[in-house]
Formats: sequence, structure tokens, C-alpha cells
Amino acid sequence: MGTHGTTVLMYHRVGDARNAWESRYAIGAEAFWAHMDALERAGYRAVPVDALCASLEGGSPLPENAFVLTFDDGFRGVREHALPVLEERGWPFTVFLVSGLIGGADVWTRESNPDGRTYPLLDADEILDMQRRGVSFHSHTRSHASLPTLDDGELERELGDSRSALESLLGREVRYLAYPFGHLDERVVAATRLAGYRAAFSTQPGFNRRNVNPFRIRRIDVYGTDTPAMLLRKMRFGTNDGRVTTLLRYYAARFRARLAPRAS
Repeated sequence: MGTHGTTVLMYHRVGDARNAWESRYAIGAEAFWAHMDALERAGYRAVPVDALCASLEGGSPLPENAFVLTFDDGFRGVREHALPVLEERGWPFTVFLVSGLIGGADVWTRESNPDGRTYPLLDADEILDMQRRGVSFHSHTRSHASLPTLDDGELERELGDSRSALESLLGREVRYLAYPFGHLDERVVAATRLAGYRAAFSTQPGFNRRNVNPFRIRRIDVYGTDTPAMLLRKMRFGTNDGRVTTLLRYYAARFRARLAPRAS
């Protein structure tokens, strides 16, 4: 693990965005290719999610240029557009599945999306084929509910039923969770641990150093509107804001701090 720690990237749907709301959560196929090309040219290399979690548990540190690639929700476009690009590079990645909606659609976005449009999710056969090709799958709960809003019984079912259903489908252990919407609190974290997960992924940006809480692993949110240059700035600074103006403000603040008189 490098000096700053390891970055985890969070994508959602790979495919065309039809309105401004979708453009935050969907990246076009060509733009996704450009992102991966920029990362490769900059010397970054994707590593398995297991390698990150093992390093956080005291295992071998990851190299400076390592990052982890994740996709929330399990959209079919990940198979159609991202898988070929990543297979060509030999880069591993993880998809967090909503176990109760496999083969369905992202119905939780219907009210949020101004057009009310939904998009297809991977079905069981597609998931198993991707697993045979090296993709790892873990949990995004049973129904993509906001976990802090649930009572204890509902929370237990969202976490436990998803894990057991996915293990039955995949034939292997499901160790990790991504919190839907990034919503969590101490009760949710405790329930996640109790449900048997070894680690969980948030939507809080930043680098993951060895002292990070394994149930609050940080991720960088990648938007469909991010240019390759913006993505590289996000990687460098561990932030969700890849704009040049933000970078300039960062360096201006550091410069002012150096000029400030020191207390005697």
C-alpha cells in the first residue's frame, strides 16, 4: 500500500446517459475506455478487492500504483461494455449485486430519475459467466434500501438474506458489502459485522490506509461527466471533485499555509 493509501473507484452503469441526472451515474462505453486507458498510461494497475482487504488486515502491502475497481448495482452494461475493456488489460474488478433484483431493473431509481426510466440488471446466467471469467461479486443488500431507515428485523434480512442468496448462486463466500446510497450509521455497521461480512464499502472519498475502518472503506465516486484528466486528479488527491479549479484552490491553500508566520 502506497504512502497515501489505496484508492477504490466506484462506477455504476456503463452506457449512454439520456439526461443530466443519469450522467452522474452512467458513463458511456467510449468514455469508460478512455478512463481505463488514462489509468494504464499513468501507471496505475487494478488489483483484486481481496488483496486490498487482506492488506488492511495486516497482510502484504499493496504497491503505490494499485487501485481497486468496483461497480455498484450490477447493471448489464458492465458486462457489455466494461468487461471486454478490462479483460483486455487483465484487470480484476468487483460488482456489488442487489440480490432480490437479479435479472430485473434498477427500480429504486424510478422516482429519482426525472424520466422515470430504469435499466436492466445482470441475470443469473450472465453473473455466473462473468464469475468464470474472473469477476468477483459481493452484496449490495437484498433490495437497495437505505439501511439506517430500517428496523432491526428488516436490516437483518436485507444483509443476511442477500449474503445467503448470493452465496447459493455463486457457490462461494460473499465477504463484502457496499452500502446502498452510502447510507450507514453505527447500528448498520454493527449489523453488517454480525451478518458475517468481513468488510464494507462506503461512498466517503479518500485513500484507504492501514488504519481505515474495514467497515467504512472509502471510495471515489466516478461520474459520467468526468474526463480522463479529471479522473486522474481524483486518483491523485483522493477526492470526488476532479475540477482544475479545485486543484488550484488546494495548492493556493498550501502556499498560504507555508507563508503564514509560525507561532514562537
